[in-house]
Order: sequence, then structure tokens, then C-alpha cells
Amino acid sequence: MTDAAAAPAHVFDVDQQTFETEVLQASLTTPVLVDFWATWCEPCKTLGPMLEKLAAEYNGAFRLGKVDVDKQQELAGMFGIKSIPTVMLVKDGQVLDGFAGALPEGQLREFLSRHVQPLEATNETVEEAVPETPEQAIDRLQQAVAADPARAELKLELALVLMRAGQTDAAEAALTALPANIAIDARAVRLRSELDLAHALQGAPGTAELQQRVQADGNDWAARDQLGVRLLLEGDATAGLEQFLTILQKARDWNDGQAKKRLLAAFATLDDAELVGHYRRKMASLLF
Repeated sequence: MTDAAAAPAHVFDVDQQTFETEVLQASLTTPVLVDFWATWCEPCKTLGPMLEKLAAEYNGAFRLGKVDVDKQQELAGMFGIKSIPTVMLVKDGQVLDGFAGALPEGQLREFLSRHVQPLEATNETVEEAVPETPEQAIDRLQQAVAADPARAELKLELALVLMRAGQTDAAEAALTALPANIAIDARAVRLRSELDLAHALQGAPGTAELQQRVQADGNDWAARDQLGVRLLLEGDATAGLEQFLTILQKARDWNDGQAKKRLLAAFATLDDAELVGHYRRKMASLLF
């Protein structure tokens, strides 16, 4: 940790003398997340900055107490710490929940959401947290995987970030290397569908040219198919789905029933449940 003056807001060091007041008593009004760490612990170097970032983002909804287990061995012993990093959430004077290991950011957010909600920033907030760039996220996760290669969920998180950064080949390689139990995770299934759609555009013309081809020949199924994928990946999901639905309606068996496959892949990538439900019903009405 840095000195107190340089420490981020809502983050503080914990020792044997301050534990009673700064953690137990303070948790009666504000939950305290206690991070047991050490300077030599590589996963701690990944987890610590993420916890500090979330503490800033939650803006005082919880405080983050840092316990250096080498300096505070008695305190670590009180909690029966056997491995680091270990994180415990103290609320109302008692340990409410916790976990061991360097969880990816998505799981950290899920853990916190079960117990605390972010507070809105006030005018006294000095500086807003700078969003992590895709390149920074890739570098962070690559270091995390190198430090703890047995944690398959970190590899999945890396594959997802690579895809968001547009590195489709690297994302596919990372996805393929996942163990079977993680490969069936909903996020992995979604990523596989995103990759299938991205592969469909290799060597494809741009949106404007594809639109011209479809206008010139409404039965140019290859152009309509690629146009649907482009529109979908560019954010116009409704227009993209309509292209696939048109193919399904007029040429169901084209290219071994590709329109149906495209629709199913699209459904797996979309977060809009209402939109997906609407087009699932439309697809079903054409198939059955």
C-alpha cells in the first residue's frame, strides 16, 4: 500500500489496533470489505487494484480495509486465513460473506451486488474513475492468467475482452482452449455465436454495397445474409433479424438452412429479451 495521504478514498490499512474500531464498529453503519494480501502474492496484484477501483466506483457504499498478512499475522490468524488473497465482507459487526482467490471483475461485481449498492457521486467527488481500456483489460487478464493458470474463469474473461477489442482470432484461440466445464458457460456459448457471426463477414463487402445488391435483387440471398450480419453487429438488431427472417420465409433451405442458424446465433448474442422473444415467435410461425 502507499502512504495514507496517497491512498484512494474509501481504502485504508488495517492492523490489530485499528481492527475493532475501523472494521467491526464501522461496519455497523457501512459494510467493510477486508482484503488479506501480501506484497509477494501475484494474484493479489491483480485483485487489489480491481477492489480499489470498485471501492471508488461504489463511492462509500462500502469501505475497503487492506490487511498485509506478513505484518498482521495475528489478525490473519484470527480469521483462519490459509491462502491469499482472501476477501471477507464484514457487516453489522460480523463476517457476512467472503471468497478466496483473484476473481475476475464480473464476479466481483456480482459478489458486491448481493450485499451493497453503489452510492451516487456527490460534488465532493474529486475525480471520476478512468474507464479501463480494452488494451489495459487484456494486459491485466493476461498477467492474471500467467499468475494463476489453473483459474479457467480468468481465461474465459480474457477471451471475452479479446473479442470486445476486435481480436477475433485470439478470442477464438482462447475460447477453444477452455476446459469443458467452462466451455458450456452461458458467456462462452454467447462468445461462440459472436465469433460465428464475425467469421461470416470475412471478405464481405461493406454495408452500403450489400444494401445496393439487395435492392437490385431481392433474391440475392448471400448479400442479404451478409447484410443481416453486418446490421446485427453494427447495433441495428431489428434490421439484421429482418434480413434473416426474409430468407427463412422465401428460401428456407438456402445454404443448408443458414437463415435459421443465423437467427439462433443472433438470439444468443442479444440482451433484449423482448426483442428475442418477438423474433423467436416469428421464426417459429414460419417453421411450424
